[in-house]
Amino acid sequence: MAREIALLTNPTSGRGKGARYRQTALDRLRDAGLVVRNLEGRDADEALDLARASVADGVDSLVVCGGDGLVHLATQVLAGTGIPLGIIPAGTGNDVARYFDLPRADPLAAADRVIGSHTRTVDLARSGSRWFVTVLAAGFDAIVNERANDMTWPRGQMRYNLATLLELRTFRPLPFTLDLDGVALRRDAMLVAVGNGTSYGGGLRITEGALLDDGLLDVVIISSMTKPKLVRTYPKLFSGTHTSVAEYEHHRVRSVTVAAPGVVSYADGERFGALPLTVTCEPASLVVFA
Repeated sequence: MAREIALLTNPTSGRGKGARYRQTALDRLRDAGLVVRNLEGRDADEALDLARASVADGVDSLVVCGGDGLVHLATQVLAGTGIPLGIIPAGTGNDVARYFDLPRADPLAAADRVIGSHTRTVDLARSGSRWFVTVLAAGFDAIVNERANDMTWPRGQMRYNLATLLELRTFRPLPFTLDLDGVALRRDAMLVAVGNGTSYGGGLRITEGALLDDGLLDVVIISSMTKPKLVRTYPKLFSGTHTSVAEYEHHRVRSVTVAAPGVVSYADGERFGALPLTVTCEPASLVVFA
């Protein structure tokens, strides 16, 4: 029997790339003999319901055409099931696609990864009933994300750049309390990031060195620094060379609890939850076409 997959699309991702890439990928998948359920939710809740219903019906895999937000949604359905996730990258950041070296501007090549059926099994991070693939932002980065989400202009990456400048005017280091596998730690810090993977925000390698299949979380702390130094350090995140700054601190743990006043964390670019949060690594929880 032909493989049956569900293709779930966010048509507005990547300024409309989702809709364009969907049709290209859909044609390639069907030409290869796959039976494809073509799904599109009117909002995130409906998309989640469609994904859950398809998995419950027994599809062989769930393929998403969109960005990290849609991957995040699919992960809530697929975590621990063994059902593979396919990704047709069509978002702005596409950090999960970067992890698996998936083509980010070629939906045909991305669809071929699904057709080829080669998979990789990786860890996930979990807090309560929610899961994430990339990095939990808790600090200045999360506050910037929160502000950017409230802005309607400008679009794309420039919105986050403007939100960063606006927050820099008033931001002060936050008093963090952490529990790292039972070891208590207190720091006044600019941010704390909890990484399952290495990057967020479209290639910002905040948790440089993180591995997707080591059974551990990478916790990075950037302690108090001057605003000019923070601005100078920011470009280093794209290459992972921020690890050389004196304020950088890195821990590998199985579980971490992060607390700081007034912070709403983000993970996979999505609003995740107010601190305090406990995050654990759940080994071998997600299968991905790679």
